[in-house]
Amino acid sequence: MHRRVAVLAALTLTVITGCAGGEDGPVGSVAPSASGQVAAGPPWHDEIAPAAAGGTVGGPGSGCELPVTFDVVKGRTAKPVSEDGLGQELAKITGATPRCEIDGRPDSAGFLRVWTAAQPTVEPRPALEAYLAGAGQLSSKVTDAQYRTVRAGTFDAVEVSWIATSENLDEKQREWALAVRAGEQTVLLTANESILAEIEDVVPGYRLAARTLAPIT
Repeated sequence: MHRRVAVLAALTLTVITGCAGGEDGPVGSVAPSASGQVAAGPPWHDEIAPAAAGGTVGGPGSGCELPVTFDVVKGRTAKPVSEDGLGQELAKITGATPRCEIDGRPDSAGFLRVWTAAQPTVEPRPALEAYLAGAGQLSSKVTDAQYRTVRAGTFDAVEVSWIATSENLDEKQREWALAVRAGEQTVLLTANESILAEIEDVVPGYRLAARTLAPIT
């Protein structure tokens, strides 16, 4: 089991160094409008347009049943993460349980994952901080963690971006996550690059998911 935890952790999580709280950014929008500010360039890359939708994840029959729904890129398949010892171990480490994975590696687009906070009453910002702090027990180093408040679909959300440096490959990658309150749960959406992915490969699918987040009705 410990090897499986390490494998998933290496793909999804990062070790944090320095201040876990990171920096606060301005209020922004995951879906910038004509009247809103667009935070171009790092860390947010709001200038990158969302991908076209090819399906919806979260509802019955979608591959993953979640507290939220969101659109995914055409050809991407949602797979639930088994609720076995792996998920329980990750929940202990990060304060969040993995629920669903959308694998974009066939297009070199990394991963999208959905998590639910282990503590149902935790607010979005503390949930993200716990996720990063828990990653400090695993396989990469995190720097330049920055937070901002955004609008994600129908939700008020908190978003964080950081740089993950692999201890094994000595390679830096920009990562993103956001958290929302959905009913009586806090839901996290994380975007992780693959080794071959560029920012332009990862962000469109992440933006699509974030901008279409909606509660299950």
